[in-house]
Amino acid sequence: MGAVGFMGSLAALLVLENLAPPPSSLVGYALTRGAMAAIATWVFLPSFVLTLIPGLLAIAATPAFHNSGWAWIKAATGILIFAGGLHALAPIQDEARLSAEAVAGRLDPATLAGASEGEAATMWVLLAVSTANIVLGVWRPRIIR
Repeated sequence: MGAVGFMGSLAALLVLENLAPPPSSLVGYALTRGAMAAIATWVFLPSFVLTLIPGLLAIAATPAFHNSGWAWIKAATGILIFAGGLHALAPIQDEARLSAEAVAGRLDPATLAGASEGEAATMWVLLAVSTANIVLGVWRPRIIR
């Protein structure tokens, strides 16, 4: 369930990222960035935690997984997802906060970053690694450590 929410939220964030107006359309940009921050906070982050923590704990707590190469690959990709998730989450929330301040007149709109290729690329990498993680968990190839 956590993986479904995690990957679904990434897909929604990618759609909003591609449909977001430029920062020059300040109100629309702020609304889109606010929606992205809400998805990141209320869907992405809880799903991220529900997917990552129990998965790593299951690998640590199950002796049968300790000599399974697929479990170690899954643990390594889990750490990659953790780092990428944090890398994706902060800019989304920061840009939403800054755009709201610009709409309120407390910030110069010229300082807004706009949609970055790095944000979208990080989300695509997270989707790919998450897919690989699910495949490893279902397929469980015989890789000996």
